[in-house]
Amino acid sequence: MLIRKEILEKLRKQYPPGTRVELIRMEDIQAPPMGTQGTVIGVDDIGSIMVSWDNGSSLSVVYGEDSCRKLEG
Repeated sequence: MLIRKEILEKLRKQYPPGTRVELIRMEDIQAPPMGTQGTVIGVDDIGSIMVSWDNGSSLSVVYGEDSCRKLEG
C-alpha cells in the first residue's frame, strides 16, 4: 500500500517515538485487547504506527485499517 508523503509526515509528527497510545481497534487474531496501552517506537514507510504494547505485543497499528488514540500527559 502506498501512502502520500504528506500523510506520512503528518503521522510521524503526530506519533513521535515515546508517544503513549491506547488501542481502539485492530483487525488481527493476535491483536492485544481493546484498551491496551503502549509506547510508539516509530512510524514505518507505509504509515503503520509501530508500538511496544504494555502486554508484550509488538503488532503495528496499520494505517487505514486499525485505530489507536494518543494519550495526553
